[in-house]
Amino acid sequence: MDARQITDRYAVSPQIEPEDAAALRDAGFATVICNRPDAEVPPALQADAIGAAMRAAGLRFEVLPITHQTLTPENAARQAQIIEESEGPVLAYCASGTRSTFIWALGAAGKMSADDIVAAGAQAGYDLSPLRPTIAAASARG
Repeated sequence: MDARQITDRYAVSPQIEPEDAAALRDAGFATVICNRPDAEVPPALQADAIGAAMRAAGLRFEVLPITHQTLTPENAARQAQIIEESEGPVLAYCASGTRSTFIWALGAAGKMSADDIVAAGAQAGYDLSPLRPTIAAASARG
């Protein structure tokens, strides 16, 4: 597991495995969000298998598959809501962590400056600069 901290309450990771559940709990995570569509992975790594392991370890598990087509304001708001409602730190995962970072960035627009959002992504190794105009526009809408 390669958890990369974006904020004090949010980290992202490439694909996790059921065996990571105890380590995630022990690392202090309260919620895990699956941003990876099941069609991309074998059955052993699909949301049902990962979710069962996470719940067995006492973690909240949410599924919000993100693709280029579903990187929408509505899904960004849903991801932000899951993070806000979590009783502790959140780990979101996808194939590389990029989609989980992008959906967080869109949800953070208006709550953080575009510069701070891009910097948080960069600190974790993700280039959010292509999203800067979208983040700035979302921030302006409020």
